[in-house]
Amino acid sequence: MIVQDRQFQHLGKPRKLVEGAERVSGRARYSGDVQLPGMLYGRPVLSPYAHARVLQIDSDAARAVPGVVAVLNAADLPTRNRQASSRQTTTLAADLVRYRGEPVVLVLATSEAAAADGAAAVLVDYEPLEPIADPERAIAPGAAVIWPDGPPDEETDLTATHAATSDVADTQHAEHSNLYERKRYERGDLDAALAAADVTVTYTFRTPIVHQGYLEPHAVVADFDPIARTLTVYTSTQGQFGVRADLARMLDLPQSKVTVTPMTVGGGFGAKYGILEPLTAAAAVAVGRPVRITLTRSEDFLTTTPSPASIIDITLGAASDGTLTALKVDAILDNGVYPFTLGGIFSMLIGGYYRCANTRIEVSEVLTHKPQTGAYRAPAAPQAAFALESAIDALAAKLQIDPLELRLKNAAGPEDLTGENKPWGDIGLRQVLEAVREHPLWRERKPGDGTGLAIGGWPCGNNTAAAVCRVDTDGTVRVHVGSVDISGVNS
Repeated sequence: MIVQDRQFQHLGKPRKLVEGAERVSGRARYSGDVQLPGMLYGRPVLSPYAHARVLQIDSDAARAVPGVVAVLNAADLPTRNRQASSRQTTTLAADLVRYRGEPVVLVLATSEAAAADGAAAVLVDYEPLEPIADPERAIAPGAAVIWPDGPPDEETDLTATHAATSDVADTQHAEHSNLYERKRYERGDLDAALAAADVTVTYTFRTPIVHQGYLEPHAVVADFDPIARTLTVYTSTQGQFGVRADLARMLDLPQSKVTVTPMTVGGGFGAKYGILEPLTAAAAVAVGRPVRITLTRSEDFLTTTPSPASIIDITLGAASDGTLTALKVDAILDNGVYPFTLGGIFSMLIGGYYRCANTRIEVSEVLTHKPQTGAYRAPAAPQAAFALESAIDALAAKLQIDPLELRLKNAAGPEDLTGENKPWGDIGLRQVLEAVREHPLWRERKPGDGTGLAIGGWPCGNNTAAAVCRVDTDGTVRVHVGSVDISGVNS
């Protein structure tokens, strides 16, 4: 709507997908379609406990299953001396499991059926331990600590992959605690603004973890050449360069020896950033043969990276004319067992959609015995928008002001600040709201018809890029780029 009076050659025009015919005809190749000579099929054995000691693994029956070639545990892999620091660096648990769904054993066989039969025959003796599943209890005084020696350092900053955000918060790290990090951003005099507000609203919002629900489960093929010491990986991923860096570091290989070939992605939504690649590649190195692992739907639900659960306390203060004067947020984000820092981007969004001179945002990022959380479309954005927009609607109702007009009155502009106290730039929020005001769905709405309104925004990540152009003899220009086709990128 912002550029409706301008004429563009390509923007706003329908275009056919470059790979459209390939997809609808079924000729698109996914990771699960890759077949290599001598390839083995992997089936992981996942922990049924959120917290337990691994006492013994009996793999004799599994090795006797026809077609089973190897049954691997952590000690059999080249990554055995490395401490996992994230779900993106997990292979197999050794003596302790810290979330339900953590891989403990990998069965390799000449067929998927044989691998599944072998995995079913593996016997693992666990000593169940008390799990810490509730983030509020995790940071209560006296709570058992998941990482007594301190949590492992993050080796990969996936938040930066998704969003352009800066960290200028008052940040606290609590040693020997399940509180991984607490961020605090503030401006103005919040307490005075709340005391002077004509109207205030206060709510607590809770959101559960949510799986991304892509159609294609995680699938990876890894092929290691032990003579040349080169690794080739075929994977359904949204970030092949991050995967290459992680694999090279974990397997002590130069990045020049690691080739990651992104396959057609059957849905990602922020979740496909190197979950299976470490285990698949480590297994291929261990046995010297190509290995393919494709998760079942149940395995995918258990062992991947859903969006974080959250508890958000929010208070808004406003003048009688609807001017927003105060915003107070106290939030808890459930990181799961590994750190996945989202406090900065959460604060940026929840404190930046609306102009407000007095804000205080505190975010506690808590570790629990759950799978590490990850991105869902936009990391922490759905949680922030749900809480803020619900509170704005409640404020509009209390003030008896049209909810769209309240948003327009307070919409952040180019000179206003995000929740991280940095200028937004021109985000076009006011123009979008003005366009919505003129839309028939809004103008012709009737009480009780279910028409609602909410806003959202995202500071897209801006990383370096490269391209190679080649002009063929017939004048065709070919552009080679290192992008993965997500949502029609190739178009």
